[in-house]
Amino acid sequence: MGKNLKNINKKEIINEFFSFERFKNSLFFLLIFFVSIFTNGQSGPDFTILADKAFQKLYQNPDDCINYTQSLLNSDQNTEHKIVLQNIISQAYAMKGNYVESVTISGEMEDAGKQNYSGFLKLFTDYSLADQYQNLDLYHQSQKIISDLLNDKKTFRNDDQKSKITIAKLYQLQGLNYGITRDYNKALENFDKSDQYIDTHNEENKIIGFENKIFRSSYLMKQGKVEEARIFLENVIINLNQHYNYQFLTALAYENLSRYFFIKQDYGKAVENLEKSLLKIQNLPYNGLKVRIYESLSNNYFALHNDEKYHQYNKLYMETKTQLDSGQREGIRYIVKLVENYQNKNLEFQKQNELKRFWILASILLLIIVVLIIYFLAQNARNKEVKKQFEFFEKQNKRTLLSPVSAEKSPEKDCSKISKEKEEEILQKLREWELSDQYLSKSMSLSMLSAQMGVNTKYLSEVINNSKGKNFNGYINELRINHIAHLLKTDPVYLNYKVSYLAEFSGFSSHSAFTTVFKSVTGMSPNAYIQEISKSRTS
Repeated sequence: MGKNLKNINKKEIINEFFSFERFKNSLFFLLIFFVSIFTNGQSGPDFTILADKAFQKLYQNPDDCINYTQSLLNSDQNTEHKIVLQNIISQAYAMKGNYVESVTISGEMEDAGKQNYSGFLKLFTDYSLADQYQNLDLYHQSQKIISDLLNDKKTFRNDDQKSKITIAKLYQLQGLNYGITRDYNKALENFDKSDQYIDTHNEENKIIGFENKIFRSSYLMKQGKVEEARIFLENVIINLNQHYNYQFLTALAYENLSRYFFIKQDYGKAVENLEKSLLKIQNLPYNGLKVRIYESLSNNYFALHNDEKYHQYNKLYMETKTQLDSGQREGIRYIVKLVENYQNKNLEFQKQNELKRFWILASILLLIIVVLIIYFLAQNARNKEVKKQFEFFEKQNKRTLLSPVSAEKSPEKDCSKISKEKEEEILQKLREWELSDQYLSKSMSLSMLSAQMGVNTKYLSEVINNSKGKNFNGYINELRINHIAHLLKTDPVYLNYKVSYLAEFSGFSSHSAFTTVFKSVTGMSPNAYIQEISKSRTS
């Protein structure tokens, strides 16, 4: 239309304006022209620029990010844009520890995606679901989704920027999943692959790159490569402080660097870095990171024998951790309620749409049903018996250890319907889980363990009962006692800790419960055990 207006002779325009009717028509055409210019300017300037700014705010202030992104969401009707923006909002709520709201936004993403399920949207919503599972500590489900995506050639067909960023995030998530199970080599390999799909075209790419460096340094320290990790972190901190304003990333880098000094037993330097970390996010709602900082501060002040600071930060840690654990449990319950609603919607949707969409929705429905089955079976089997994971190391000749339960199965157990292949699969998952130290969490239960492993609770209970021979509480408590006993034997720092701290550290709700279980497993009280270890070290 702009070209047509330019082709109009100036004299003709002047003549038309002398006519009242033609004058009105000219105004009408001019109005359409300027509206079209304004509209084109708004739909284009690039959504990628606006989304990139929203993503930056995610690492500056979650509340500002939510408000800004919501304003974009309200004015954009593009389905693909809406899903990208909803994912950013969902991540912001997760970083605040509001898992229920985060899951709710993910549900809205699923609804929007069903309207236009393109190749990119399928990839992006699956990534978002894997991210959501990881937020809720359901690492097995997250890892399964990502493995399927990365093994699918369709994932790598698109060479556009948005698909590359999503693939980079998938590799990053998978690296974190491998880190949870202590497969640090695979974790580092996935971070390297993630780096291959990012560039410096926008801030989102740069942020993912910074995150990969920080995560990589964390796992390098766990491999004993502490100096290499320190160099990584110091370079990241210098770069962030000089050129960027990402409070979360800077705080995360300082928090990881403090772990280097803790390993070196330079507790004063560790506290200094933790205080820098906390200062960056003191007035920001990054509760997930704050709980890690509070815990590290309490541990370092304990090592420095500063009881006042220890109690101060230990109290903050316990309060924040309890709040986050509660929110996480609510998030798991809420996602089950949401998927139950999706099931009903999907059944109705199948009757109304063509065959192609029917199969897409059927696959989603299958996933929903699996999640529902796992959840409800886990809730109904909390008190099932489990077998203890490993034996307590031999250290007392005159003490009586717990006698092993006979491996012979009763006739009723022999009649179990579970196959040997399935039993071995579950046992392997248990072995992997036992490496993660998640049994130290006070909120760990049979239902949560079942959900994390993606295993039918009934089968899980049967396999544990047959091969471990202990109820769940006995199994978890013995793992905790073995863990703390190993630390007492191998790390002299723990010999100076109070029994109440050891009880809390190993996941017990009270000092008395810890003492009772400790004596039943080792044959002596915690104080007597510590004295024995101390004597053996001085002799």
